[in-house]
Amino acid sequence: HVSCLAEQAKILLAEALENNLGDKTLDERWCRWHSCSLCEQNYHGVVTCALGWACWKTYLGRPEDDWARGAAMTRLGNGLHDAEHHEDALSVEEAKLAMERRVGASAYSILGAQSNLATTYDKLGQHDQALRMRLGVYSERLKLSGEEHRETLLAANNCAFSLGVLERFEEAKSLMRKMMPVARRVLGESHELTLMMRLNYARSIYKDCGATLDDLREAVMTLEDAEPRAQRVFGSAHPLVEGIGISLRTARETLAARETS
Repeated sequence: HVSCLAEQAKILLAEALENNLGDKTLDERWCRWHSCSLCEQNYHGVVTCALGWACWKTYLGRPEDDWARGAAMTRLGNGLHDAEHHEDALSVEEAKLAMERRVGASAYSILGAQSNLATTYDKLGQHDQALRMRLGVYSERLKLSGEEHRETLLAANNCAFSLGVLERFEEAKSLMRKMMPVARRVLGESHELTLMMRLNYARSIYKDCGATLDDLREAVMTLEDAEPRAQRVFGSAHPLVEGIGISLRTARETLAARETS
């Protein structure tokens, strides 16, 4: 039951705070609000949304500058987004960003809020605004953390996605060619983010009307390698695995059509 998952997360976090178990334990226990304690994969859809609401109700009474209140707003926004309630997510994320600036939050916290807001802009069709914000986040992440930090890699992937949506395929491919080797080295071939980057790279190839036959073959090969890796790690029902499968079919169809034309 979702209520049991929420109660477990609440109890574990309260215990960590009461016994001063340290930041590492605190972070691990906060993850129970959005990921399974057994397989460590993130929840999806309505489960994420329900846990987001439960998390927000648990900590909304805390002061604005309390970290748990801010983190709960993030969980709520992400949950609404995951359940495709994007207009509601927009309201939460704009309020979160305004609050972060009001209380003088760290640059890292503000960048996180901007990244979430950009995702919602994208879902609402505000693609230019999403790209502008994502490019700014990526630039600041590079300055603050360097290219090997996970959040920098995520910011790069988000930029590539937005560039692809706006059909700026050459820029998307160039960015992914630069950052995919970094992700492989730092995170590994089968990490979720590495696989997401390879998916975005392949999409930027096969959606480009100017792609050559060799380009299209590269897109197919990239996805053929990524799909079994993703299935082994996440299972066939995971959204990323489904996305790779759909893109692989599209890339194969595009290649076949070009080969016979």
